[in-house]
Amino acid sequence: MCGIVGFACSNNFTKCQHDLKKAVSAISHRGPDADGVWYDAAAGIGLGHRRLAVIDLSSAGKQPMVSDDLAALIAYNGEVYNFQTLRETLARLGHRFQTDTDTEVIVNAFREWGVNCLERLTGMFAIALWDREKKRLLLARDRMGIKPLYYYFDGQTLLFASELKALIKFSAFHRDIDEDALPLFLHYQYIPAPKSVFKNTYKLPPGCYAQFDGRQLTIKRYWDFPAITPSPKIIRADDALEQLDDLLTRCVADRLISDAPLGALLSGGIDSSMVVALMQKVSATPVQTFSIGFREPEYNEAPWAAQVARHLGAHHTELYASPEDALNLIPKLPEIYDEPFADSSAIPTLLVSQLARSKVTVALSGDGGDEQFCGYVRYHSTASMADIFSKAPIVIRQHLARLLSRLPSQWIANCYQPWRRFLPQRYQVANFTDKWEKLIRILDKNRLQDIYRMTISLWSDSELSALINRPRPASIYENCFEQSETWSTLSRLMYTDQRTYLPDALLTKVDRASMSVALEVRVPLLDHRIVEFTAKLPEHLKYQNGTGKYLLQKLLARYLPRQLFERPKMGFGVPLNRWLRHDLKEVLTDYLSYDRLKQEGLFNPSEVECKIKAHLSGQANEQYRLWALLMWEMWRDKWMN
Repeated sequence: MCGIVGFACSNNFTKCQHDLKKAVSAISHRGPDADGVWYDAAAGIGLGHRRLAVIDLSSAGKQPMVSDDLAALIAYNGEVYNFQTLRETLARLGHRFQTDTDTEVIVNAFREWGVNCLERLTGMFAIALWDREKKRLLLARDRMGIKPLYYYFDGQTLLFASELKALIKFSAFHRDIDEDALPLFLHYQYIPAPKSVFKNTYKLPPGCYAQFDGRQLTIKRYWDFPAITPSPKIIRADDALEQLDDLLTRCVADRLISDAPLGALLSGGIDSSMVVALMQKVSATPVQTFSIGFREPEYNEAPWAAQVARHLGAHHTELYASPEDALNLIPKLPEIYDEPFADSSAIPTLLVSQLARSKVTVALSGDGGDEQFCGYVRYHSTASMADIFSKAPIVIRQHLARLLSRLPSQWIANCYQPWRRFLPQRYQVANFTDKWEKLIRILDKNRLQDIYRMTISLWSDSELSALINRPRPASIYENCFEQSETWSTLSRLMYTDQRTYLPDALLTKVDRASMSVALEVRVPLLDHRIVEFTAKLPEHLKYQNGTGKYLLQKLLARYLPRQLFERPKMGFGVPLNRWLRHDLKEVLTDYLSYDRLKQEGLFNPSEVECKIKAHLSGQANEQYRLWALLMWEMWRDKWMN
């Protein structure tokens, strides 16, 4: 696991060459073991690399690395788990190897098969590869988007890096905020690919590669997310269970290849427990597991994680984080997540990464199970609502929408307030007026994407207009629903999250948190072979009787007693609501002060002030919206001043 950075420029090579060294230093946290740069002045190319030594710990694994025929060079971040098999094939074809690294296998695979080599790689990766013969630069990203790859292109100069903070070090990079970034961020809590926070700066989409010949930059797809359509070959639950057990076991075993200490992040939930169970199944020694606990019971899964580890015979380490431990990380978030990012679970992710890194260099995690096995409650609630609406004739729905629209939304909101306190937290809403208006629109149009948007968005379109006076631009979100129009409701929701929320939020969170402390995290549930398998599973093997992850739970029951994992999903949260009212109150009111926001001119300061007052007084729970605003302002303070 490493960090990469580089450039291709037809002019001002000397300046880019000088800036590359600073850019490599900017991502030293991703690879503390070694660094390297390589230049070709005649071609205007530069490659830089920071190394975290995991496979072949010797200095022979240093990058950038050249192919055996000296015709190609590579700078690469990630792990390719089938590199030994590929190496044997390439050796039979006449290639020679000087190291035991997967890096050398990839660059020689490119020399043998060209860009088609990407289809042969099983793993996570971001690759920059210079073809000396064709004078062409190749950039590529793994199928699921586990590893990040940003690029900046202004029509002449191409810059690329694992993180934005490296791009910023180039004088050719212009730090201008993209006008679409703010509304997208406020709506989703992250900026969906291919957009980034800066103009002319993009995320290379998962499963894609880019080629640059000095004039044109072309982007093509080498792998696409499979259509989630049941296969007639996978019918019986018992057959599917055996196939899943075998496939998951192989994918976990593949990820145990390491010359550095290895462990697992264990939350005690279904996904991470499944990964640890299979690790222990194929391991001859106790697996090292790590978890974080909080004193607040509603946020604490540590006792469950400890019981799982104990039953499996793992060597478990847990840390109960104090509020100070968590709060001290908040000022560091804009540096670690170098574009605005508002998932507060980044905090416990950072804490557990720090804990794991104190003992291991590599850790497996359970990310990716919810999006494949229908694990989120919001899938079920959205599907239920869509089903109810679809059964009502359109004429009746539209008539009902007209009747409801005549009721003053504020009057409805006032009626809601007295009894909201008696509702469970998950049923409470911060802005009932907005939800009421959304419900009317959904009754009128009954579009699945609008129904789902109610559950995942922070601000509606009308609220964005009031807050920043800018519309929300379209994104890949809408495309996903259009492309899956003929599928079942649950399949469309899972597919959309796999294309958007998974790479742009969850995997981003894990990558930046873990790599900030030089911890490599591997995600076996996101092996493309598993993704392709789960796409063919009948829906009833994912969701039954109001419960998701049916087949995964059935498999886990082979390794753990059901009482250890059959419980409501908790998530990986922090007491943000209380922090904003107490510990972070001063920070909140400082960054979001009326005068500051008025001077900046991005937000309507009166709207923000109303939300702060409502939250601090306890009249409303605006924690996620205020957190997003705070993260934007803290990011802006760090990177735009």
